[in-house]
Amino acid sequence: MKHSIAALAFALTTAGAQAETFNLTMSSSHPEVLPWVGQLSTTVVEQSNARLEAMGSEDRIEWTESYGGALYGFKDTLEAVGDGLTDAGWVGTLWEGSKMPLQNMTYFMPFVSDDLVATLKIMNELHRELPQLQKAWDDQNVVFLGASGVETYHLFTNFPVNSLADLDGRKIIAPGPSASWIKSVGAVPVNGALPTYYNQIQTGVADGVVVIVTGAFPNKHYEVAPYITLVGIGAQMTGGFGINKDVWDGLSDDVRQVLTELGEEYTVAHAEEVMARYESFLAKLPEAGATVTQLPEADIEAWKTGLPNLAGEWAEANAAKGAQEVVSAYMEKVRAAGITPKIAWDAR
Repeated sequence: MKHSIAALAFALTTAGAQAETFNLTMSSSHPEVLPWVGQLSTTVVEQSNARLEAMGSEDRIEWTESYGGALYGFKDTLEAVGDGLTDAGWVGTLWEGSKMPLQNMTYFMPFVSDDLVATLKIMNELHRELPQLQKAWDDQNVVFLGASGVETYHLFTNFPVNSLADLDGRKIIAPGPSASWIKSVGAVPVNGALPTYYNQIQTGVADGVVVIVTGAFPNKHYEVAPYITLVGIGAQMTGGFGINKDVWDGLSDDVRQVLTELGEEYTVAHAEEVMARYESFLAKLPEAGATVTQLPEADIEAWKTGLPNLAGEWAEANAAKGAQEVVSAYMEKVRAAGITPKIAWDAR
């Protein structure tokens, strides 16, 4: 018999109506200081019972919270939720390229939009509307409730970048799918992870990194890469808030309704927090001694033009999973949201 993290429910009789209390664990491999983790607590955990009460439901959730990798590491987030090590939590789809390739779609469609809030709202809509996106979560025994992501990417380097020519032959940290972003400009991609970037640049393993400001600033990457060149490669989906499917099936209709609503609100709340931090950190970079410049528009245009058909290649490689429909639907929703994509990937 499972306890605490297995959605244990017991009946309570209140005023002639039957109520249930569900014991659930919310977890993450990363600490609460990160918006996509912190908002699990402040938006979902803290507000769930108030929402249930407001809707007149007698049901309640008794939460246990465990963040910062206390239960599992960052490479095990999907299995942790799917296998029931935790009932609910943040799942990093960024590291699940083989199991959940469709969830990494934005990394194969750079230069679309820098608007993280709009991008993630679109991702939520696509998950509701396209069966192949939902299936990717179902296959892992997880119910998807809300997307998470990061703001647009820029360059942090130990040399000034006045034009694309300055990147030729330079070693730039660009892990995973982001490696394809810089190959076309003549840079040499180097693998790495956020905690390793500083040392890699300091020791000469790399000359810079393509990175998010909200990750680079707290890790003081500007100390070893003081030249920040604003490019705007685009906001990205990196994961989402999910709950174990067996647990989900055992919840009451009221609890499922509230968690569904809070999943949507989690997406917006954490995206807005990410963008607020981005603007704050960007403003603080010059104060920290960094030189912040904008890559000339002509060079950004040349960068975009020189990229191979990343979306087309990705869609072809994942054709059996319905990737082409995903590309088309994503671009249609971007335009419907009033965003003019920097690259029309469905027209390449």
